Order: sequence, then structure tokens, then C-alpha cells
Amino acid sequence: MNKYNQDVKRKILVLEDDVLLAMDMEDHLLGSGYEVIGPFGKVSEALGAIEEISVDGAVVDLNLNGEMSFPVIEALKDRGLPVIVCSGYAELPEFKTRLSDVPLLSKPCDPKKLVALLSKARSAKQGTS
Repeated sequence: MNKYNQDVKRKILVLEDDVLLAMDMEDHLLGSGYEVIGPFGKVSEALGAIEEISVDGAVVDLNLNGEMSFPVIEALKDRGLPVIVCSGYAELPEFKTRLSDVPLLSKPCDPKKLVALLSKARSAKQGTS
């Protein structure tokens, strides 16, 4: 990104099956200057969006009514995009190990921490670009 594009809103994909949490997350992200893609409640919807829309990162719930969101996480990571997992499952050892390279937030996600992690991920990506 160059200095002339700093005012461009970052597109953040939201994958969350709890409608109220998704709406709350969307409100906080919009209020922090992000453009929200979604929210989506199914892995297939999010994967379709990733193929069609250029996003700058994502906030992803891990368990979507029994469907795990690992395909979305991997698709985003393969594109070099930052992913933040916000999930009630984030602290379980088997998932912490598998997601050791992904920032994890336990539900309910603290909006300030979420925005701080997105900002940190954005800065890290700019530093490597």
C-alpha cells in the first residue's frame, strides 16, 4: 500500500453463525472504519465470497453449527491474508495447537481487542509488502 491509499477502507470478511454476535461485530468494525463483507453463517458462503471479492482479512468463528471453519481459515492464509479466530472453542488445546499461527479471541470477543488485532495484522502485512 502506498501513502495515497491510506484512506481506503479495509474489507474484513466476517464468518459468524450467531446472528446477534455477527451484528454486534459488524457494528464495531463499521464504527472502526472497516468495510464488512458478510457476515456469513456458513463455510460455503464465505468460501464463495473469498473467490469473488478481494478482502483484506477476516474474523472467523471456529464452529458454525457443527461445521468447522478450517477451509475458510486455510483459504485466507493461502492468500497471505490475516485471520482472527473469535470462538468459544479458541481455548481448547486441540484447536490452540492447530491454530498456533492465528490470533485467537474467546467469545464474547472484546471489540477493542478485535480492532487492535486487525490493526496489528494490517501493520504487519504492510511491513512485509
